[in-house]
Amino acid sequence: MNLKKFIICMMACFFGSSLFAQRQMEKLGRGLIAVRQGATSVYVGWRMLGTDPGDIAFNLYRKKGTQAAVKLNQAPLVNSTNFVDTGVAFDQSNTYFVKPVLKGQEGGSVNTFTLMPAAPVQQYIDIPLHTPAGYTPNDASAGDLDGDGEYEIVLHQTGRARDNSSNGLTDPPIFQAYKMDGTLLWEINLGINIRDGAHYTQFMLYDLDGDGIAEFACKTADGSVDGRGKVIGDQTKDWRNRNGKILDGPEYFTIFSGKTGEALATKDYIPGRGNVGAWGGGGGNGKNDSIGNRVDRFNACIAYLDVVHPSVVMCRGYYGRTVLAAWDWRDGKLSSRWVFDSKDGSNPYSGMGNHNLTVADVDGDGKDEIIYGSMCVNDDGKGLYTTGLRHGDAIHVSDLDPEHAGLEVFGIHELEEGTKGYGVAVFDAKSGKILWHGSDDEDVGRGVADNIDSTRVGAQLWWAGSKGLYDIKGNRIGVQPVSVNFLIYLDGDASRELLDGNHIHKYNGGRLFTAVGCLSNNGTKSTPVLSADLFGDWREELILRTADNQNLRVYTTTIPTAIRCYTLMHDPQYRLSIAWQNDGYNQPPHTGFYFGYGMKKPPVPNIILVEPKNK
Repeated sequence: MNLKKFIICMMACFFGSSLFAQRQMEKLGRGLIAVRQGATSVYVGWRMLGTDPGDIAFNLYRKKGTQAAVKLNQAPLVNSTNFVDTGVAFDQSNTYFVKPVLKGQEGGSVNTFTLMPAAPVQQYIDIPLHTPAGYTPNDASAGDLDGDGEYEIVLHQTGRARDNSSNGLTDPPIFQAYKMDGTLLWEINLGINIRDGAHYTQFMLYDLDGDGIAEFACKTADGSVDGRGKVIGDQTKDWRNRNGKILDGPEYFTIFSGKTGEALATKDYIPGRGNVGAWGGGGGNGKNDSIGNRVDRFNACIAYLDVVHPSVVMCRGYYGRTVLAAWDWRDGKLSSRWVFDSKDGSNPYSGMGNHNLTVADVDGDGKDEIIYGSMCVNDDGKGLYTTGLRHGDAIHVSDLDPEHAGLEVFGIHELEEGTKGYGVAVFDAKSGKILWHGSDDEDVGRGVADNIDSTRVGAQLWWAGSKGLYDIKGNRIGVQPVSVNFLIYLDGDASRELLDGNHIHKYNGGRLFTAVGCLSNNGTKSTPVLSADLFGDWREELILRTADNQNLRVYTTTIPTAIRCYTLMHDPQYRLSIAWQNDGYNQPPHTGFYFGYGMKKPPVPNIILVEPKNK
């Protein structure tokens, strides 16, 4: 670390995050949700914001039909942001709203939630879809598309999709924006010159220009059609070759309006293909690959590279040559911020990428770095470090070890074509120093890290073939969990649950939940459409598709908790995790601080909430 960054980190330790300017983030409402639990019982949850004072309290009200509202709590609620309302009659509608209380003074309500007389006993809401014939709902992202303080969903609809190594045509990727009530806001068709598959179509949804309304961004090509029917490039061109690959023709990067789906700006994609065979072979050893496999491996993320404003980072390649290109969308103009290019196999950053990435402020300077598998790119577009552990399929970054300063990375690594190394490793997120490693010289495909044992402090680790559960120091402490896929916060404690397909398990506690009639995505990876803290308190919602592909089903918790925490969407690292969750091989989001058994009070996020403009 250079002297400047050392001084900044030391000052941050003494003065806290207020040393830095505040990050611009979306201004959310209270995210009120009410779920009928039984004949006369309703679970109600709402958000505490990251900018709320620590001494904030709440009053909860219910209004039955046209009658006057009744306050449900005797004293202001200070211990949690959920409440179980008992003795409810459902002969009329029941409308709930919550009011903040500060220093004894009650504020106004922000939004309401109404349960109709025939409200069913269920812990989900359905979002009816306009699924095109032959298509299946796949990954989604969340953003405020209309400035109302609540989330909308942008959904990737996939038809015939293919892996990069497979020949054959794919169907055009389609993106649709929905409100939670099923209102279709717009549809974007990327056209025949964008191939569809897990490694091709990375999309970002985030408020990039600070107007309080999210933009949508992705790679486009000749014939892509925006949400208002406008064609990008030349609609007459068909650049597909006889194998169905697209290795010729222009490539674009487009920013779309989240409100209308209109294309706002289009530039040439950085980087271009260049020499198709120069993007590395298996394991990144420089082997020529001219069939279009390695050249079309894409990743994407959002990162705050100047402390205050978010940038889009579009990426290409990870087996060999690796390029990350940062873009800024400011005042209606799209501009290139920087380009990181490993160029060739002699560069130590070549071949170090993953089928995914993550974003975190690893060095405490208020700006984000991109942890791109076995390497880390600094906020200025220069390489920060590389571990040399090469390509992998999964990565987890958080304060996994509360006893170790800063953030840690748990990486999973594949050993291809005779290479040797560590199948799994924990390393320091700031320096890349390896703290622990296992499965030496073994090819490992999946792995997970988080606090799932509600009797132990710190993260636990497990991976395909681990034959046990390990603590963050590498000690075997228990049996291997039932799944090696995804995670979710569902119950009332601070430890995380195991999400696999359409069911949720508690480690050593059995199955807690099954989403009957729903399916997961992406084959054996069994990932959700999206899992994120979308409404209610800090616990996460689960979005799955129904078996007939005609609805998204959004599940929320109905388990009371005594833990009070601001919405996870106001933790900067977690919020960016939701933006990149759809990238490549989907991974669960993580907070930028230790969240789990024995946790301390969450740090106050250094953010400023942006008032929506031009709703």
